[in-house]
Amino acid sequence: MKAAYTGPLERVNEYCWRIPRSYKQGMRVDGLIYVSDALVEQVRQDQAPEQVANVATLPGIQVASLAMPDIHWGYGFTIGGVCATDPQEGGVISPGGVGYDINCGVRLVRSNLFENDVRPHLDTLVDALFRRVPSGIGRSGKYHFDARELRRLMLEGVPYLQGRGLASEADIAHTEAEGRLEGAEPERVSERALQRGADQCGTLGAGNHFLEVQVIDEIFDANAAAVMGLEEGMVCVMIHSGSRGLGYQVCDDALKKLRGVPEKYGIELPDRQLACAPVLSPEGADYLGAMRSAANYAWCNRQLLMHLARETFAEVFGRPWEALQMSLVYDVAHNIAKFEDHRINGGHKKVWVHRKGATRAFPPGHPETPSLYKKIGQPVLIPGDMGRASWVLVGQPGSMEQTFGTTCHGAGRVMSRHQAVREAKGRRIDEELAERGVVARARSWRGLAEEQPDAYKDVNLVVDVVDRAGLSKKVARMRPVGVIKG
Repeated sequence: MKAAYTGPLERVNEYCWRIPRSYKQGMRVDGLIYVSDALVEQVRQDQAPEQVANVATLPGIQVASLAMPDIHWGYGFTIGGVCATDPQEGGVISPGGVGYDINCGVRLVRSNLFENDVRPHLDTLVDALFRRVPSGIGRSGKYHFDARELRRLMLEGVPYLQGRGLASEADIAHTEAEGRLEGAEPERVSERALQRGADQCGTLGAGNHFLEVQVIDEIFDANAAAVMGLEEGMVCVMIHSGSRGLGYQVCDDALKKLRGVPEKYGIELPDRQLACAPVLSPEGADYLGAMRSAANYAWCNRQLLMHLARETFAEVFGRPWEALQMSLVYDVAHNIAKFEDHRINGGHKKVWVHRKGATRAFPPGHPETPSLYKKIGQPVLIPGDMGRASWVLVGQPGSMEQTFGTTCHGAGRVMSRHQAVREAKGRRIDEELAERGVVARARSWRGLAEEQPDAYKDVNLVVDVVDRAGLSKKVARMRPVGVIKG
């Protein structure tokens, strides 16, 4: 159990608290945590606020070290942490600000099926998804790529899969960054990472990753929902996964290479887990080229998982997925660093925005918002736990004004995995979920125990914060009815 945070938290407003720059030697900016009175005591339960203060010491950091309401302790950066660094001011890139699962993210697929169409076939559907979608630690899938193909996939992203008949133009258009970060350099990815990724593209993984069949149970913004093709009672599929063993290895390799690098550049860090390098350095370039490659791999992974889900629905309901209108609403990353233009101190700057367990939330009219969503803002996908709800929101202007175009990424844990397993001893989590109308399948009892609903904050409270703070706006709430876990 991590020690509770005992440092200062000063109220800025109803949904924002400050850790003042004076709190810790070396802080260059304040820390700001977006959280409500209902959640603030949970924030104090571990050292995540201390990590917010630590990030404020990074060279080149702009405006503030930020955290979203799903904040909890992570490696180096808190989960829910956000910071922007200016390379022209010695700004650094830090693998801890991206995370081990590079471009872990979420995608949402709509359909023309409604709950009354699916409920009679739900057990059959969930069993079929469990058979077809590889899940669990180290599991390989039906898609295999040799080293040459893998390098092309990491360079080109989802457009590479389009050439193999596994992605459409609409899929690409509705994926963040169109499923490809420019500047990927697969040659910077180690052979070990390539080996780990060769047969894992199109696999779900374990931990908090999932594939859920969900039902939209309430619409909050009818116009935005209509633009996305969402209706009350509609069945959707949400997929949460990342870059699997390849991304983990890229991060692990980078952290080993960065040992001693901060000292080389005269950078003092309060925590070795914040290992970093100036963006404009050979070491910074090496990580960025590999990180972008892993990010492209992750988008391809979620694309292939969606393809498997579409095939399964077609098999169970006896119609092609196109006839079921299983179109991609959007795909968002939430473990990534991107070079973006932001208004800072009255002028425009290009900065590296680290989002570690945090989601982009660009507002209406933003040039990177897909054309279909220009008038409503970029879709934001916030998964909760497998017993309560998940959310669709849209980005708002307040995100650009306050958080470098960012909002929360999920509910946020309140129990460690070990604690969750202890709490579940003697219980059948699958039966508890069944009582809530949720059919759950997992590779192990432990997988469900670690991810039980009580292990997470109430996502509805988390979403209330970002909605009322003007970072993103509620559009629709979904409740899970079928869950696939590793």
